[in-house]
Amino acid sequence: MANTTRSSEHAGHNRVHPTAARSDPDPRHVREAEVRIDAAAPSGALAPIWASMGYDEINYTYRPDGKRLLGAIGEFSPQAFHVRPHYMFCSGSGWGQPHWGNGNVYHEDAEGNPFYDFTLLDETYDAIVGAGHHVLVELGFTPKDLVPEKAKDVFPVISSPTVYSAYEHGLWSFPPKDYGKWAGLCAATAAHVLERYGAEEVATWVWELWNEPDIFYWRGTPQQYYDLYTVTVEAIRSVLPDARVGGPSVTGGDAGVEFLRGFLEHCKETGTPLDYVSFHTKGSAFTPWRTYGPIGAPAPVQESPSSMKMLFEVDRLLAVMGEFPEYAGLPALIDECDAGVPAHHSAYDNPNFRFQNTEYYPVFQAKLMKKLLDLSDAYRGNIEQATTWSFYFEGERYFEGTRSWTTQGGIEKPFMNAYRLFARLGGERLPAQSDASFPIDDLSGREYGMPEEVDALASIGADGTVTALVWRHGDDQYAQDAEPTAAVLAFSGLAAASYTATEYRIDADHSNAHTVWEALGSPQEPDAEDLARIHSRQGLETLGEPRAVDVEGGALRYETALPLPSVSLVVLEPR
Repeated sequence: MANTTRSSEHAGHNRVHPTAARSDPDPRHVREAEVRIDAAAPSGALAPIWASMGYDEINYTYRPDGKRLLGAIGEFSPQAFHVRPHYMFCSGSGWGQPHWGNGNVYHEDAEGNPFYDFTLLDETYDAIVGAGHHVLVELGFTPKDLVPEKAKDVFPVISSPTVYSAYEHGLWSFPPKDYGKWAGLCAATAAHVLERYGAEEVATWVWELWNEPDIFYWRGTPQQYYDLYTVTVEAIRSVLPDARVGGPSVTGGDAGVEFLRGFLEHCKETGTPLDYVSFHTKGSAFTPWRTYGPIGAPAPVQESPSSMKMLFEVDRLLAVMGEFPEYAGLPALIDECDAGVPAHHSAYDNPNFRFQNTEYYPVFQAKLMKKLLDLSDAYRGNIEQATTWSFYFEGERYFEGTRSWTTQGGIEKPFMNAYRLFARLGGERLPAQSDASFPIDDLSGREYGMPEEVDALASIGADGTVTALVWRHGDDQYAQDAEPTAAVLAFSGLAAASYTATEYRIDADHSNAHTVWEALGSPQEPDAEDLARIHSRQGLETLGEPRAVDVEGGALRYETALPLPSVSLVVLEPR
């Protein structure tokens, strides 16, 4: 797809229902579909926007399961991931828990002089870099010794066995009381990582101030954030003159739109350097987040994440960038881009989060990445990263239903296999036109999310291998259909006379440890034999065996059947 500039007068004015998608009372299923793929017409580099991840629990990074997960991703992904943990500057003992962590870097002596302890940050970044990845450094939040005194009136000490102190409760979210000391902390951190990891590695890093300052993560004024951003850029660039620094990592809501507009205006007026623009989108707003019902009870209201909501939010934030010619062409980092929120809420909190265990989620993710690439092309090809805010959680039950790559015992969830499919895509994108896809020209009025569709993302590698990621999906995790869709991939322009065709599949019966676990009775104390069965089915599986296929006149019609939901990666390797 050729890159074009999307008019800012048009973009951002579409509307989608602001709540999560609900089950469509009148589902219409796709019975057959044809996808036309021209292997002789590559349209440019296929941006691996999926090669990024982040999470709240920074201290889980260097735990054994965290290091194993980072290593596993590094082994299958040809691209290094950018990894973005929260809470690097928060004070604490190194103990992590859901939605909380601490790097414990900043301290002051009795006279108020700063000194630094990089012990926990070293363990964190050693694990990331050691697995072959790079760091997206989220500079946040306020250390205990830099909390302004007035903040303690807002968050007094809480006498509760479930809360550590007022600091963990929210004091960390106030602007630091001394911007000069904050600048010193940022500069010292930059100097430390430069010495520890070297200029070549640190040159790949991305630097970002704070997280979601348009909501409760920042309890100051917008202008205080804007000013702190200027101070922060100067501090980082004093040590790393070529560092990539940006922000403001706002949410996709109305407040985020206005905050981003003010931030860009500030950078323009002050000449503050800005290398990229970052923002977030989430696909659900379940009501309520937690149901507090009996264990195993069904959801009181069936809800599903909406890809339409996410695309709408990205669309209007890109449109805000388009209002500023100076920044319209900058890279856009969607450095939290997830179907569910928050990550640590599970199927036990609200049964609607069950999708995070099932095949629904990886298919959703495949669809989302393709639609984001289409949306990016409708602007200037801005989108550089679409970060999944997913890692793992210590101490959860088997298939707890949190937003994570693995569950108890290091078992890989179907979600992880979506990224294995992405890893097999080629370097150049090929045009793929489906007669059963949903276009993104109009993001308005989709209360139920995106309707069921069959669509595809196709590519070609340097060795001539052609790949087509094709799915059947609708934004309704409760939709039922016993009949698979007959899908045809109509390839043209193939250069070889014969190929080896391999079809990788994620559905209820393939690449799905969760289905196996449920078939065993959903045990919370599986024995060694059951664990072996579960682990044996957790990786990426093929649909049948690879087979030779012949091409006539550069054309091939490849037929498959797609359950709801499912995603296949059809790989054609020249023989």
